[in-house]
Amino acid sequence: MTRTFRRTLMASLAMLCLGTCEALSPIIIKGTKFFDSVTKDQFYIKGVSYQPRTLSAGFTDPLSKPNDCKRDFALMKDLGLNTVRVYQVDPTLNHDECMKTMQDEGMYLLLDLAVPKHSIVRTNPEYDTNIWNNVRGTIDAFKGYPNTLGFFIGNEVTNDKNTTVASAYVKALLRDTKNYISSASSRKIPVGYANNDDADIRLQIQAYFNCGKDEERIDFFGINLYEWCGIKHTYQTSGYVERTKDIATYSIPVFLSEFGCNLVTPRTFPEVKSIFGPDMANTWSGGIVYEWSQEDNKYGLVQINPDNTVKILPDYTSLKSGLALLHPKGVKMDAFNEQRAPSTCPAITSTWEPNSKLPPTPSTAACDCMVSSLSCVASDQAVATTESLGTLLNTVCGMTSCDDISTNGKTGVYGKYSFCSPAQKLSYMYNLYYTKIGKKSAATCNFNGMAKLNAASKQSDLGCSNMKDSSSESNASISGASSTQRIHFHFMLAVDLLNPSHALEQKTHKLKRLVQSPNSYFMDVKCPGCVQITTVFSHAQTVVMCSSCANVLAQPTGGITRLTEGCSFRRKQA
Repeated sequence: MTRTFRRTLMASLAMLCLGTCEALSPIIIKGTKFFDSVTKDQFYIKGVSYQPRTLSAGFTDPLSKPNDCKRDFALMKDLGLNTVRVYQVDPTLNHDECMKTMQDEGMYLLLDLAVPKHSIVRTNPEYDTNIWNNVRGTIDAFKGYPNTLGFFIGNEVTNDKNTTVASAYVKALLRDTKNYISSASSRKIPVGYANNDDADIRLQIQAYFNCGKDEERIDFFGINLYEWCGIKHTYQTSGYVERTKDIATYSIPVFLSEFGCNLVTPRTFPEVKSIFGPDMANTWSGGIVYEWSQEDNKYGLVQINPDNTVKILPDYTSLKSGLALLHPKGVKMDAFNEQRAPSTCPAITSTWEPNSKLPPTPSTAACDCMVSSLSCVASDQAVATTESLGTLLNTVCGMTSCDDISTNGKTGVYGKYSFCSPAQKLSYMYNLYYTKIGKKSAATCNFNGMAKLNAASKQSDLGCSNMKDSSSESNASISGASSTQRIHFHFMLAVDLLNPSHALEQKTHKLKRLVQSPNSYFMDVKCPGCVQITTVFSHAQTVVMCSSCANVLAQPTGGITRLTEGCSFRRKQA
C-alpha cells in the first residue's frame, strides 16, 4: 500500500466516521465562562440530575446500566439537554457503554466524587484513606472520557453556621483531588463545589472555596437554588436577582447545580427564561434541573415504571417547551479576555470556623506501616462490627490519650494517624493502651474480645507517619493490594545487587540489566471516538487505526509512538 493511497484511505474513513465516531470536544474554562475547546463557543449547562432509585434495592450505579442509559439519554436529548449530573457511581463497574451513549446524544457528565459510605460527615468531619482511595478510584474510572465535564468535590457538606469546620476537610480533599488529576490525567478536568445557599454563610463559602493557593481553589461553583416557586415569582421577587449580584465579581464560572422548586405543581419552570436569557446568561453558565426520575420527593420529570418503561410527566413537557425557545449565544473564547482576581479568604468568626491549616493528605502506606508495628490490634469481631467502631474508639480514648488519631479542623491540629481508617485507629489505640498502660500484659489486650495479640513485623512505628503513597501504591491500594507488599517496597535495602529495584533497572541499559529486557511494551488504547480498545505496540512503526471506527490512534516517531490527543491507555502487564 503506497503512502498516498494510505492517506487517501484514512481521509475517506475519517469522513465516513464524522457524526458517529467523533468524540465530543472537551469543555474548558477561561475566566468566568465555559467554552467548547474546539469550536470556541461559550458553553451553557442545560442539565438534569440523574440518580434513579425508588425501584432499586439500595444504591445502584445509573451509569452501569446500558439499557437504562439508552432509554433515558435519548429522552434527555429530546428535552434539549446537554449535561447530566450523577451523584453516586461504583468505580469498579464498567461505564463505557453509558458514557458512549451519553456522548452520542451530545451530552456531558458532571459527577459527584463522594458517596455516603465514603464521605466527609458535616457534624463530625474526618478525611481518611477510605474517602481518598474511593475518590481516586472514581477519578481513574472517568478521567479518560472526553465528555466528563467536571467533578463535584462536595455537595452541601457545610449547610449552616454550625457545620462550617467541615469545609476545611472538603478543601483538603479538593487540594488532593486537583493535584491527583494534574499528575494522573492527560487533560485538566475541572473540580467544583455545590452549595446549598444558606443565608448565614453563603458568601463565606463562596469566598472560601475560591481563595488561597491554586490547588486549594475550585474551578467552578454550583448553587442549589430553590427560591423561585411557580409563576407568581419573578426574577426580582424570587431572590435570583440577589444571587446574581452576589457573584457579579466572582472569578470562576457559576451555575445552578440544582433548581426547580416543587411547592407549586406541576412545575412550569418560568425561571429558565431568566437563567438562559438576558437576566442571567451574561453572569451565570446555565443550570441543572432537579431531577430526572419521579421519586418519593416528587421532583421527577419522568416516571420509571416497574416494567422499565418510562412515562412522560407534565414537568417534562413544560421544561421542554421552555427550553425550546432559549438558545443563548454568549461570546467566543478568543474574544473573551476578562480575568478577575480570586476571592479573599473569609475571616474566622463565631459563624465561620474552619482553620487555615488543612488536614494532611491520607497515606495508605503510613497507616499500613503503623499497623505492621502493633502487637495488639482490633480483633476480627471488632472490625466486622463497622457501625460500633466509633463506640469502641470512644471507650479506649477514655482510658488513654487519643491525640495521635484525633483531628480538629477548628484548631488546625491533626494527629499523625488522623487519616487512617477507623479499624486502623482502633488497633493503634488498643496497642497504645496495651504497651503504655497494660505494660504488655496479655490480659490487657482483650477488651471483651474486641482486641487480640499480633506478631508485629516492625519494632516500632518510627518513620511510618512520614510515608507518602507513590502513584503505584495509590493504584495498588485502590485495587486491594496487600499491605505487606507496600511496606516491603519502602524498606528495601539501598543496594542489593541480586534484587535490584525496578527503578534502578529502568535506568540501566537494557543489555546490562540483571535479566536483559527490552524497553518496549504493549498497551491497551481506548479510542476517544467509539471507546473501542485496541492493542498497540509502544514503538509501532506504522500508523495504528481503531478497528471499529478507523480513527487514528497512534503515529510512528522513530521511537516511542505518539498517541492521538484524547486517547487513554494502560500498559499491559507482562
